[in-house]
Amino acid sequence: MLIPVLLVVACASLAWPGVAEAQIYAWRDANGTLVLSDRKLDASATTYEVAGAPAFRSTRPLAPRAARERFDSLVLEHASRNNLRPDLVRAVIQVESGFNPRARSPKGAMGLMQLMPATALELGVRNPYDPAENIRGGTKYLRRLLDRYDGNEQLALAAYNAGAGAVDKHGRSVPPYRETRDYVKKVGSVAGVERPSPSGAAGGKLVLYKTIDIVDGQPIPRYTTERPSSGDYEVIAH
Repeated sequence: MLIPVLLVVACASLAWPGVAEAQIYAWRDANGTLVLSDRKLDASATTYEVAGAPAFRSTRPLAPRAARERFDSLVLEHASRNNLRPDLVRAVIQVESGFNPRARSPKGAMGLMQLMPATALELGVRNPYDPAENIRGGTKYLRRLLDRYDGNEQLALAAYNAGAGAVDKHGRSVPPYRETRDYVKKVGSVAGVERPSPSGAAGGKLVLYKTIDIVDGQPIPRYTTERPSSGDYEVIAH
């Protein structure tokens, strides 16, 4: 129920010392879940004044182990196909959706890795709420961003959250948006964000090699920092 939740918040605020007045916005998302925020992220949100309320922050609780393990085979498969750390993929899913395949954000991002409609369409994801399709598309997109930023996970994560245009606009650095910086920190705290290492580097820059394997008649790209000893390959980042 909406009213009891807000009463708890309001009553709790009375126990805190007086500070500047705050507002709470409440609405229900596409799944019918009650959402409370200190920002109006949905046009249908109802505004509630909470006098003397302190600033609150909340993060998604750690997903139950069963929920994480349910999708782990997909995480491992697509992380391997895109040369991604499985821990990084798990961390993105944890922060984006809490391992809820039906999650939908007020901005329209969908599924486990919270793909925006235009991004899902570009990646060939027909059903963003299908875990296999969502993780396939999300890992492919994350790989593309890592390639764009020479393997720098912090910049790739910033672009995943705010868009590559925002990262480029700010000199290929994490944009000064609180949401984006918090996002990079949250994912990093779960996965342990890595920077490009000297291994596989030339002149201090990371070099990645791309090869193509044919699996079930479909071309599957593989990435490595070690130069292939035989066959055709492409240098895609340096």
